[in-house]
Parts: sequence; structure tokens; C-alpha cells
Amino acid sequence: MSDFDTIIIGGGAAGLFTGACLSHDYKSLIIEHNKSVGKKILISGGGRCNFTNIHANHQQFHGKNPHFHKSALKRFLPYDFIDLVESHKIDYYEKTLGQLFCKNSAHDIVEMLKKECEKNNVEIRCQTGVKNISQNQSGLFELELEDGEILTAKKVVIATGGPALPSIGATSFGHSLAKKFGLRLVETAPALVPLVLDQEQWPTGLLSGVSTNVDIWCDEGPVFREALLFTHKGVSGPAVLQASSFWRPGKKVYTNFFPGLNFNDLLEQQRRVNGAHQLSRFLKQYLPERLINLWLDLHSLNGSKKLADLTKKEITDLVMIFTQWEFIPLSTEGYRKAEVTRGGVSSEELSSKTMEAKKVPGLYFIGEVVDVTGWLGGYNFQWAWASAHACALHITSVLSEEGRDA
Repeated sequence: MSDFDTIIIGGGAAGLFTGACLSHDYKSLIIEHNKSVGKKILISGGGRCNFTNIHANHQQFHGKNPHFHKSALKRFLPYDFIDLVESHKIDYYEKTLGQLFCKNSAHDIVEMLKKECEKNNVEIRCQTGVKNISQNQSGLFELELEDGEILTAKKVVIATGGPALPSIGATSFGHSLAKKFGLRLVETAPALVPLVLDQEQWPTGLLSGVSTNVDIWCDEGPVFREALLFTHKGVSGPAVLQASSFWRPGKKVYTNFFPGLNFNDLLEQQRRVNGAHQLSRFLKQYLPERLINLWLDLHSLNGSKKLADLTKKEITDLVMIFTQWEFIPLSTEGYRKAEVTRGGVSSEELSSKTMEAKKVPGLYFIGEVVDVTGWLGGYNFQWAWASAHACALHITSVLSEEGRDA
């Protein structure tokens, strides 16, 4: 006999939702090493939890295998989670770009998940660390806890996330465990994270706090149109966080400060109509003054020069510096500031329909610990819900079959 039918390691979004989706007919346990569950949920979205995005589909997620995440995401849609939120009478609102937030507090989502777990007779143990996991000859998993207790389970779900945000207890435990069981990993790195620039070349510290909308992209990945924020160390803001997931060391990042506009046409039109106006006056219609002054100074351009007097070279230079700013970051700000971890357990090692390890039946990996990374804006929560849902349905189905066979 096993102590539990299912043990879930990790009491974050994916772990809690697995418990919320399991059948109450079976004995389940969630183990969380923090003092309480849902820490990442509680700090997300400025404390209001951007719990999903109504536009979420497979196109906003990436990993080594671009098709792996499609199955789970198709079978559990944003509106499926919204239905659960509404059934608990949690007020929410759409902020921008399909992002849904709690009107009150992220605590509402955590409490909802805890209630669903309770309804399914899922036990939750906090401040409980797992020292080691092994599988005995009969196929049962044996979990050695840090206090010396040994627990057994038919199924084990790893929902431990990655090392992003160590301040809330994030670790690489899940990745280490995958290695122990012979599963391959895709190299991990901080994602959705600010970028650090060479302050001698690009003294962004002089612009700290200045924000403006941009188009931004890397050599790989889509173009993002959102706000860029200058910082003492480099650049941040939603646009930069999005691009950071596709940036690789040594590669360039490209930025257009005139998103959706034809800078050259605008400038030529103003040269014809208001040729006596100064260059800086034209630019101030579109960009913060501090940014204009620094950018013109860095490129030895005179902001007081009349538009009509600009040379062809100056016009070419202006187009380049304001619509094709290229920079090579020194680094990211690391896991300490990253919202998620890129990479993780290789999707080639898992079933896309069930999240079960192909080499180790009964062992599942879900959420951020897997090599699936979503865009900023509620997408990574949707992956947590969808992968947990796929996993829980399979576990319930298998346990039911095993019960009938017995």
C-alpha cells in the first residue's frame, strides 16, 4: 500500500491547480517548502495576479519543440479558467492586450485554488522539504523528506518551477530531479527580465525612469510593441521583458522609437510645412525630452537646428538612431529579477498529452519546470493551468483503470 495515490511537489500555480483538478476519490498531497502556497501568484501583476490572457493560444509560447505545448493549451482554454474564477465570484478586469487581473487581490486566486483542493480532499503540507525521490521495484515512488520521514506514492508530479525569483524560494530542484531520473534538460536562462547595457556606450542611467512605447525585436522571435523603460543599469519595461526571452548573449536587440509610424515621411512632411521649426520641437511631439536630448547628444546632432536646414546625412542618421537603435546587452539582470525561467525539462522527454515522463511512468513535470515559456501578460499562468489540467486528467484516468483492474 502507498501513503498517497498522488504527491505533487510544489504549491505554486501549477501544483495547486493539479490538486484542484484531481478526483476526490483518491488520496493526494501537495508538498511546499515555503511557509505558504502560491507565493508567485501573490506577487504577480502588482499583487492582483494577471491570471490569464483571453488571447492565449500556442503562438505565444516557445521552446525547443514549437508544437509540444499545443495539445494541453487546446484542451484547457483561458475561458475554462475564467469559468472557475467566476464560479467563485471573483471580480476581475481586462487591463490591456487581453490581460485579466483580479479587481481585489491575488489572494482571491490562491484561496480559490486552496478551496478546490480541499473539495478534492487534497492535503497541503507547507514548510516541508523533499530530500530525495526514488522508485522501488514495485513501481512506487519513495520520497524522503528533510525531516527523515518517508512517503510513498503511485504518481509524483513535479511542479517546482525554475530558479527565477529566488527571493520567494525558487530553486532548481525540479531540474536536478529530472537529471537524476535520466531526463534531458534544455539549457536554462532568466527570461522576462531587464537587460543590462554598457553605461559608457549607452548611459541609460541618465534616463532612469523615462518610458516610451517602442517596437522591439531580436534576431529570433516576434516584434513586440509595448513600453520600454530606461533604468540605471539598462532597459526594462514590458517591451524589453518580452524581447529578453528571445535574446541570446552576444546578439543584438533592435528598437524603433516610432512604432507604427513612418519617421522619414513625418520628418519630410514637417520640413515642407514647418521648415523653420527646430528639430527638437518636432521630436518632442513623439518622445520624452530627456530621451531626445541624450540621443541627439550621443550622435552629435544639433536639436536646435531648423528642419529645413538638415542635410541628407543628418536625416539618414536621425532615421537610424530613432527607428533602428541597435544594442548588444552585456547581460540580463539574472534570475533575481526574472519573472520566469527559460528552458528546463526537455519536451522530448514528456508526453504532450499527459505531461508524463516517457522513461519513468508515473512521474510528471508541469508548468515552468518544463521547456515551455510564454510571453508576458498572463500566458505563463495559462500554461500552468493547462499543463496541470492535462496531467491531472491522465492521473485520474490511470488510477481509475488501476482500481478496476485490481
